Amino acid sequence: MKKITTLKFVLFSLQPANSSTPAQMYSVLFLLQGSCVLHSPPVRPPRWSLNGTLINLGLDRRRRLSGGNLIISSLDRYQDVGMYQCMAFNTVGAILSRRASLQFAYLDHFKVHTRSAVSVREGQGVVLLCGTPTSSGDLTYAWVFNEYPYFVQQDSRRFVSQQTGNLYVAKVEPSDVGNYTCVVMNSITKGKVQSSPTSLILRTDGVMGEYEPKIEVNFPDNVPAAKGSTVTLECFALGNPVPEITWKRANGVPFPSKVKMKYSNAVLEIPSFQQDDTGGYECVVENKMGKNIATGRLAFYAKPQWMQAMKDTTLAIEERLYWECRANGKPKPSYTWLKNGQQLLSGDRIHVEDGVLSVAALTLADAGMYQCVAENKHGVIYFVAELMVLASPPDFTGNVLRALLKAKAGTTVTLECKPQAYPIASILWKKGNLPIHTSDRITLSPDGTLRLANVSRSDAGSYTCFARNRFGMSSTTGRLLVTDPTRITQGPVDMEIIVGESIVLPCQVASDPVLDVSFSWAFNGQLIAKGDGHFELVGGRTAGDLMIRNIQLYHAGKYICVVDTDVESLSAVAVLIVKGPPSPPDSVTVEEVTDSTAQLAWSPGRDNGSPITNYLIQTRTPFTVGWQRVNTVPELIVGNTLTATVVDLNAWVEYEFRVLAKNSVGVGEPSPVSVKTRTEDAVPDAAPGDVGGGGGSRSELVITWEPVPEELQNGESFGYIIAFRAFGEVSWTHVATSAPGASRYVYRNDSIAPFSPFHVKVGTYNSKGQGPFSPVVTIYSAETEPSGMPAGVWARSVSASEIEVNWQALSFSPERVLGYEVVYWEDDTKPETMGKVRVPWNQTSVTVSGLAGNTQYFLTVSAFNTAGTGPFLPAINVTTKKPPPAQPPLNVEWTLIGFQLSLYWEPVVATESESEVTGYQLSYRRRRHKEVKTLATANSTAELTLAEEDDDYVIHIQTLSEGGLGPASDPIRIHQLSKRVVHRCGG
Repeated sequence: MKKITTLKFVLFSLQPANSSTPAQMYSVLFLLQGSCVLHSPPVRPPRWSLNGTLINLGLDRRRRLSGGNLIISSLDRYQDVGMYQCMAFNTVGAILSRRASLQFAYLDHFKVHTRSAVSVREGQGVVLLCGTPTSSGDLTYAWVFNEYPYFVQQDSRRFVSQQTGNLYVAKVEPSDVGNYTCVVMNSITKGKVQSSPTSLILRTDGVMGEYEPKIEVNFPDNVPAAKGSTVTLECFALGNPVPEITWKRANGVPFPSKVKMKYSNAVLEIPSFQQDDTGGYECVVENKMGKNIATGRLAFYAKPQWMQAMKDTTLAIEERLYWECRANGKPKPSYTWLKNGQQLLSGDRIHVEDGVLSVAALTLADAGMYQCVAENKHGVIYFVAELMVLASPPDFTGNVLRALLKAKAGTTVTLECKPQAYPIASILWKKGNLPIHTSDRITLSPDGTLRLANVSRSDAGSYTCFARNRFGMSSTTGRLLVTDPTRITQGPVDMEIIVGESIVLPCQVASDPVLDVSFSWAFNGQLIAKGDGHFELVGGRTAGDLMIRNIQLYHAGKYICVVDTDVESLSAVAVLIVKGPPSPPDSVTVEEVTDSTAQLAWSPGRDNGSPITNYLIQTRTPFTVGWQRVNTVPELIVGNTLTATVVDLNAWVEYEFRVLAKNSVGVGEPSPVSVKTRTEDAVPDAAPGDVGGGGGSRSELVITWEPVPEELQNGESFGYIIAFRAFGEVSWTHVATSAPGASRYVYRNDSIAPFSPFHVKVGTYNSKGQGPFSPVVTIYSAETEPSGMPAGVWARSVSASEIEVNWQALSFSPERVLGYEVVYWEDDTKPETMGKVRVPWNQTSVTVSGLAGNTQYFLTVSAFNTAGTGPFLPAINVTTKKPPPAQPPLNVEWTLIGFQLSLYWEPVVATESESEVTGYQLSYRRRRHKEVKTLATANSTAELTLAEEDDDYVIHIQTLSEGGLGPASDPIRIHQLSKRVVHRCGG
């Protein structure tokens, strides 16, 4: 049975906007619903009570139950107000819900009557009484001056008390004369009523003189306040002059910042009241005529809250119940105990005192639902627990002895006899048919446990536990088997190993054959699971060796082989040290830089089992491909050194560095890359290479060089200095160019003679100064093109695609002649058909190839040098021969007798546009040789003598004509398989 969790009331309050009488407030249907629900099936409907009296639902038409809920229709202000509580039932018992209070908020009208005028002197204080009508619920007060909506504005002279509803005027002034009406509003119903007006008039018999303050609004001597609530204290006095109001605590402690003063200090407000706010408070009112003090205390109170409560409990018959519940609260709560909704009082077996319930020698009738109730004047709380009282004979179901228990010789065996029995059963043990008695090795515990110390094979046998109580008897039996101890015959040993290798850690045992043996391994305290590719358990029943493949650094540590049998667990430990290349160094920093050096520092990485022997430093720049080794000081950086100077760097280059560590195993991974660092600038130390030149146009000296790479320019504003002088001159002419990628300079001067020799050198400079010059070389100025023309030019057609051109060499030329140029074209109207061929100066003929057959070509010849070509004679023309026949030889037959090969084919007949056939050419080679031989014949037959070696031949046949060779026949393949073979090839 579970507890009733809540008692919940929902009140729907309706009031018409034009309500004029209290009765009209209830002229519509009101419904009250209180929920009383159990979390287990009830055996009968719940019962409800009002103010402690049971509600008879059979005689009450307005009240009814619905699923445990109490529904009240047509609520009545007088009949339905009060404290409600429900009792719920199930098969175990009954419990009471918490109490819920139902109240009605209302506000009656003022009595209709004329109020007497209040007559006071000017300067006198006055109190106008509100005379609040009967009501329920929180009220708020205001006063109308003369007519609505002019309300009295509160200040240091006027105050409306929200405790009494009265209007207080400390010192009346002529402007106060008029009619005053008290307005009361119910904060819950929002209903509002007004009193009859009260007239305030001034007396004519003089003005009130000054007098000391008189406190009219005060707070009680003792004000109870709940934790977290907002506390409001009022204090106001009459007096002339108008008194000033101040507040202080009796203990002199200043007010915290949360405290607020309102209405010229007439109201002290303390939000979120806490226990620290308790104590004495003083209101001091003062004017020049004197002062007065009102005092009182704020007392802290709190509803009960549970600190300790009981739990659902199951006990055996005749056992003792002890429950204790504790709650805090202020004032201290009192306690009541309920059983099935009825109060428990102390008696013969029951003792109830200050939150403690004890019941001796439980009976079945004591079972049920119990509630501890804690209550003070500010609230009441309930806690529920169920008591179950059990009575049954011994039952071993779910707790029988093991059918077979194995134990190692020399150990202690514990046999537990724990039947479920209410009340507790008495226990008797037997081995076989003989009772077991306590001895120096045998212990019988009061809870029925049997312990056998230092067991031997003689202790093996059948053991039975008998349990008996007044309701019956039961027993359970098991057999004990004593085995020999298990020994680890070969266990793992400490080892050192290199990363990437594989090993087997042995773990082998000798054990009693009746035992089941299992092996497991732990690595650094964690069980090695199956499925890890590095680990594999190998061996049979008596071996649990662990193979570790491709060992990594993280495999270093402690390995434990655990051997488990039915009776014991053994283990063997080994430490594995894994050595590997060092881990990357860290925190590589560049501490100092010059134009050619960099001071580096770094932090060491792990040595991974082998001391670091030395470090290597690599660098990378925007001009290198990948990382490169650098020179350092010291040249060999030993393992305990964490700084080095990198030397032989280029100036004004951005470098990155990284460090690698080396030990006896190998070189580790590189460190993180350092921050990019630029070396200082310096004067260039590299000169341009491959200085040369020559050529160009008339009156030019062309100088060329290979530019200096950017990484060797050593600084900003890099450029070149070009120096030159003519042969025989002493002084140099210098020209500078600021283009770092320049590779050519042209000096122009009309006075430069053609092809004159010059000394030339090229140097470098940057913002730091001038660098070195290249070695001096000799070059020549530009020359003029040849002025002479070759004579005796003639040409002839060699074939359909070739023309041979001949001429006479120039006998004399004042200009240098490098060679001759032959230009040819098909048609003067189509310059794009031009082609040219050049030959050296000592050659006077050339064959132009790649021409079209039976086509007229125009040709001319001229001399040339670096300045260009000279004049040429008028063109001559030559027509190429007709092309050879397009038809290859067909129907080739061959006969092989011995090594003599005879071939026959059909003659080829040329067309009118083709050259006449003058003969045939055979091209043949052996399959295993590259050399090609030829044979010409005027007829369509040929004889070949093949080599005596057994080899294949490949033969092609082409036509011969003045237009050249025609297309080849299909290849003819000859294999010397027999002495006489006749074969036809082609169709």
